[in-house]
Amino acid sequence: MGIRSLHIATYNIHKGFSQFNRRMMVHELRDRLRSLSPDIVFLQEVQGLHLGHAHRHPDWPQSAQHHFLAEDVWPATAYGENMIYDHGHHGNAILSRYPILDSHNQDVTHLKFERRGLLHCRIELPDGRLLHCVCVHLSLFGRSRRRQMDDLSDYLEQLAPAGTPLIIAGDFNDWRNRAADHLARRLGLVEVFGQQPVRSFPAVLPLFRLDRIYVRGLKVQEARVHFGPPWSTLSDHAALTARLAYDA
Repeated sequence: MGIRSLHIATYNIHKGFSQFNRRMMVHELRDRLRSLSPDIVFLQEVQGLHLGHAHRHPDWPQSAQHHFLAEDVWPATAYGENMIYDHGHHGNAILSRYPILDSHNQDVTHLKFERRGLLHCRIELPDGRLLHCVCVHLSLFGRSRRRQMDDLSDYLEQLAPAGTPLIIAGDFNDWRNRAADHLARRLGLVEVFGQQPVRSFPAVLPLFRLDRIYVRGLKVQEARVHFGPPWSTLSDHAALTARLAYDA
C-alpha cells in the first residue's frame, strides 16, 4: 500500500473578464490555470455561451469556456448551466485529468433573480476508487445560503455515504463563516486551510473569505491562495489550490 497525491484548484473566473469587466482575459486565464497543473479544477462563473461577447471580441473562443480551458490538458469535463438569458448562459464546471463517470447539476435556486446550482460529479481515481466532487456557487443572501447548504447536505447524504471521499469547492459567499460548522456536522468535511478560511476576495488584496475547499476522506498536505499580480488581472477572485493525499 502506498500514498497517492491529488492536486486540485477552485477559481471563480468572472466569465473570463478582469475585475469590473475591463478586459477579456480568458486566454491569459487558461495559461495561468495550466501553470498550476491541478488534476481537478472547480470553476464558477463559466460562460457556456455569450453571443454578444463572441461578436465584440475577435479572439473570443469558439467553444464554451470549459472546453476551451480544458483542451489538451483535462480530457474530462462537466458543465452545469445556471443563469440562462437570451444571448447565452453561464454556470459551474469541473475539469478533470481522470474519468468523470457521471455528472448532475442540482438546482438549488431560492430567489428567481439569482439562479444557483450544485454540479456533482463522480470521478474515477487512478486506483479505481470513486471520488465525489461538487462545485458550488452559493447565494449572496444569508437565508438562501442556509437553505442551499441544507439542500446540498440532503442531496449528498443520499448519494455519497459517510466515509466516501468527497470534495466540495467553490465560491460560498459565506461572509460569516457559517458553512464550516454545517458541513462538518452534516457531512464530516473539513476546510483545507483549517479553522479560519483564507481571504480570497478581491484578488488584488483579499479582505473577504468567500472561496473554500472542503474535503472528507483525504489528508491535506498543502493549501495555497493565489492573489495579487498576475492573478488580480484575471478575475476579481483569487484562486485556491490544495494538495491532498490518500492511501492507494
